[in-house]
Amino acid sequence: MQPIQKAITGKESLGDLSSPYQALIQFYCAFNSSNMQMMSENWAQSDDISMDNPLGGIKRGWNEIQQIYARIFDGSAEVYVEYFDYTIHETSEMFYAVGRERGYFRLGGEEITLAIRTSRIFRKIDDHWKQVHHHGSIEDPKILAKYQSAVMGKNKCC
Repeated sequence: MQPIQKAITGKESLGDLSSPYQALIQFYCAFNSSNMQMMSENWAQSDDISMDNPLGGIKRGWNEIQQIYARIFDGSAEVYVEYFDYTIHETSEMFYAVGRERGYFRLGGEEITLAIRTSRIFRKIDDHWKQVHHHGSIEDPKILAKYQSAVMGKNKCC
């Protein structure tokens, strides 16, 4: 399977959410437009879901995960990511996507270029794909340290 290089930005047409590709578009549309309602619709509303990222550690359940997104969406930083170099692996009840995010974090005249290894797992719930797990890792340790310092020190994001 060849990885898909064309990026998902969230600006693509949002169609039938029974498609894994559309579920990914919904996530990136929600994230890049700071749309909490859409983000909530993308994630399963369960205590069993989890997210592991470079800023928030491991969060479990929608309540904890939502707090991370709220801090990002309500913070003074501008964050943009798009998904590329990915593969989608699907069964009848779940799919996972493995790829990379690229983008930026901007705050107070400072910009950090982001390069994140990213995987997302979705379960089919009521004929729609709902995210149940996300893992992201910043590839470069120096950029990770700079990003964590900028976010935690200035923005109190996550």
